[in-house]
Amino acid sequence: MAKIEQKQVIVNEIKEKLEKAASLVIVDARGLTVEQDTAMRKQLREAGVDYKVYKNTMVHFAIQGTVYEGLDEYLNGPSAFAFSYGDATTAASILSKVAKDVKALEFKAGVVEGVTYDAAGMKLVAEIPSREVLLSKLLGSFKSPMSSFARVIDQIAKKEA
Repeated sequence: MAKIEQKQVIVNEIKEKLEKAASLVIVDARGLTVEQDTAMRKQLREAGVDYKVYKNTMVHFAIQGTVYEGLDEYLNGPSAFAFSYGDATTAASILSKVAKDVKALEFKAGVVEGVTYDAAGMKLVAEIPSREVLLSKLLGSFKSPMSSFARVIDQIAKKEA
């Protein structure tokens, strides 16, 4: 009976993380050295991403009846889970950068804002700039026409004077 209660605690922990998460990325981290794993975990932690290894069966029970249920088919073999709470693309972006240097790290699947993606889809999600970068590009595109308009009006005023 005690084993079932211990497992239920882990399932509840996963459920709590899923409720708060904007995205979940599953990776296969077999073959990483201790140094590589430590460096990756540090980057994820600094970005506010929870990275943890759980048994696939525990995650299977935790995702039942949630938007993460589509990940069930990817829960085989060694799996590590990255829960991103702020920007939905943060975990995927960091893991993608690490995977470029460390070939042993492979995407398995993920869910971003309720949509399930396979490994190829998660690689594409990882290339999406962060929310702040997108907002700054948007504001920059607004600023350019306004400053051009202001220069034209200034030239007209100088010409008439």
